[in-house]
Amino acid sequence: MKKMNITKRMVDVGALAIVRVKTLKRACEIAEGCIKGGIPVMEMSYTLNNAGRIIEGLSEKYGEELCVGAGTVLDSETARHAILHGAQFIIAPNYDEDVAKVCNRYQIPYAPGCTSLTEAVNALSLGAAFVKAFPVSDFYGPKLVKVFKTPIPDMPILASGGITLDNLHVWLENKVDVCGFGGLLTNGSSEDIAKNARKIREIIDEFKDSTEK
Repeated sequence: MKKMNITKRMVDVGALAIVRVKTLKRACEIAEGCIKGGIPVMEMSYTLNNAGRIIEGLSEKYGEELCVGAGTVLDSETARHAILHGAQFIIAPNYDEDVAKVCNRYQIPYAPGCTSLTEAVNALSLGAAFVKAFPVSDFYGPKLVKVFKTPIPDMPILASGGITLDNLHVWLENKVDVCGFGGLLTNGSSEDIAKNARKIREIIDEFKDSTEK
């Protein structure tokens, strides 16, 4: 149930903050803005060697209020380290079979970066909760999602890179399940972040309402 519940929460929100900060204090400022704005999902990048400690600190401070996971997880050792520090999901720019197995073992959603349909299918076969349309989405944009979803309509897609308030609706129309944001949800004060988060959430909610009618 754990993996299913976290995956559902991510899909229900429809967006997440991609965070690269050096201190827990700044991570908390970002978390406050995201929570206030209705996007309580954060990815802490393992490009920084204290990411595990920040994930642990956020989990202790916010508990169920915040869904915090780890990003840029390239190998199984890093995946286990993140999970043991409280990461609720694992995101990577690459696909790694051993990471998929570790995530399944701990019942944690895994979103590997896949650059081909074959890679994406292999990832799903080993239990990936999402396929991350990255880094190729930076070059092909939202139409890449349609390339994946045309032969496999049920493929769950998490996209990041190049998504803005102005083009978010295009990504949603191409059936992205979760959209990742950097600067919009990490720059400025907590109130600045909350303001952007509300705008993102409003666009996502309006799109869902229009497609469910």
